[in-house]
Amino acid sequence: MKTPMTSFPAIRMRRNRKFDWSRRLVAENSITPNDLIWPVFVHEGKNLAVDIPSMPGVQRLSTDLLAKAAKEAYSLGIPVIALFPAVDPSLKSEDGEEAFNSDNIICRSIKAIKDAVPEMGVLCDVALDPFTTHGQDGLVENGYVMNDITIDALIKQTLNQVEAGCDIIAPSDMMDGRIAAIRRALETSGYTDTPIMAYSAKYASGFYGPFREAVGSTGNLGTGDKRTYQMDPANTDEAIREVALDIQEGADMVMVKPGMPYLDICRRVKDEFGVPTFAYQVSGEYAMIAGAIQNGWLDPDKVILEALLCFKRAGCDGILSYFSIEAAKKLQG
Repeated sequence: MKTPMTSFPAIRMRRNRKFDWSRRLVAENSITPNDLIWPVFVHEGKNLAVDIPSMPGVQRLSTDLLAKAAKEAYSLGIPVIALFPAVDPSLKSEDGEEAFNSDNIICRSIKAIKDAVPEMGVLCDVALDPFTTHGQDGLVENGYVMNDITIDALIKQTLNQVEAGCDIIAPSDMMDGRIAAIRRALETSGYTDTPIMAYSAKYASGFYGPFREAVGSTGNLGTGDKRTYQMDPANTDEAIREVALDIQEGADMVMVKPGMPYLDICRRVKDEFGVPTFAYQVSGEYAMIAGAIQNGWLDPDKVILEALLCFKRAGCDGILSYFSIEAAKKLQG
């Protein structure tokens, strides 16, 4: 940035801040419902909404209630819903075979949304952790998550979801080479127009705790962790390498996860690649803000949109946020 040739009083920075209209006129960034992806947890049952204690205001929904929620989201201008399943424990297995079932909870949820709101975009996570008894994102041998055989399973999961009507495939597993393999499978199966939003820089973060409660995988993981495949929070250059590889392998969009603690990564990714870049305001981020709102410590009319705007300022094209419905209502006035 060049140093201005003049200074105070010729330059008064407050001039453009004096009126609401002038502040809006010179605003560098803005957020609209078009920037939002709404993550929703789904489970078995009918007319069944279950509160998630660690995520105040968030519920798991049965497919009939999901259809109603999708209509509301669409009416508010939200373009995409992201689906995450709470799988019945009796359906979980070591190999996550339920992920390949064409009548599983995710496939039925996709169909419920498409029947209710055909124009609504549906994004599906590709990873095995909701379906496995061990809670890991891939197939395990001798306590280690195996890369290449996991990719074979992820391809089966991908095709199952796309055949059910999923619009965007979002691999979150962090296996090496999975984007190229999934892209090849989509191409050879005739799904040439299905975009991939890669979880390219997904960190082994402590901010995922409430999510694991929401999908029922906390107990499965036990004392284990995901540090052998998710990224070290200390690293930034490694994130750029991960993003570069995913783009080369066929990703159409990339994601940074978590969001607010990793805004520097968002900025670097957008500056270096210029591709559609997204961030996930994850469950722990949501829980901190929602919990503080619930206790009267923060004003929701101020902090929700401010927290989302920081992602746009950091270069993101969109945000996955559990605040999407509330934010869209606020944006409508």
